[in-house]
Amino acid sequence: MNSRTSRRKWLLASGGTALAPAAAQIAKTDAGYRDVRKVRLWENTRKEFREAIDGGPLQLVIVPTGSTEQHNEHLAMINDTASVTLIAEQAALRMFPKVMVATPVPVGISPHWMDRKGTLTLTKETFLAVVYEICDSLKQHGVKNILILNGHGGNVRPLRDSLEEYRRRLGINVHFNSYWDAYTPEITRKYMESGKAPGHAAEFETSFAMAAFPERIHWEGVDYARMKGKFGIKDPAAEKQDEEFAKEAKLASTAKGEAMIGIAVDFAVKRVQSILAGA
Repeated sequence: MNSRTSRRKWLLASGGTALAPAAAQIAKTDAGYRDVRKVRLWENTRKEFREAIDGGPLQLVIVPTGSTEQHNEHLAMINDTASVTLIAEQAALRMFPKVMVATPVPVGISPHWMDRKGTLTLTKETFLAVVYEICDSLKQHGVKNILILNGHGGNVRPLRDSLEEYRRRLGINVHFNSYWDAYTPEITRKYMESGKAPGHAAEFETSFAMAAFPERIHWEGVDYARMKGKFGIKDPAAEKQDEEFAKEAKLASTAKGEAMIGIAVDFAVKRVQSILAGA
């Protein structure tokens, strides 16, 4: 079996590519094969959601937060959002029908990347208001348990610092994690030659993309030597780091990505279970 065939079978088992409606939509769960769209709030009708929440089985909604930002020369800018959405969906599928995934927040707090063309950013205040109002919308519909699952480093501290305020204002059970909270130092050393996870557009994120959405990786024409000093990066040290990330990305593999995704999904499932158990 070649690597392409192997990856295709893994994607079928894991439910296909996040944020890609044309991708495989059927995922294998303990209960058999299930349509991934069933756990996506935005793919449900109002009737389906109403019946799930009003005396139905739905107990928790995951709110994924990501970014639209540069991921060096080779990864798509949606990388963070696509990654965390995939983890959220796989966890929700494992917990179906108790868990659903809200529409992802695709732009985060990324002012530090604004000298790289294409990055979008929100102010901290705007981002936190958007996340809060999504949670408030869910509360108004009867959702009592929310897990904000994050996929972008720039969002971490603002969300963590706002969690108690969210809980106080909403009066419901709101929790927060980044999906890479799953990775202990031992796990990172075992799977990442660079010893880094999540990092930025390097070995980890490239491995994740190779396993989950290889169509979002583009090495064609990438030439750091030819482009040196032409990226528009203001800080010379940052430009050097950019090139180091690209070198580390060459350590990536599909197998590493599959392993790290599996670990993150297991973590997210356990996190949801503990929330629902009142831990």
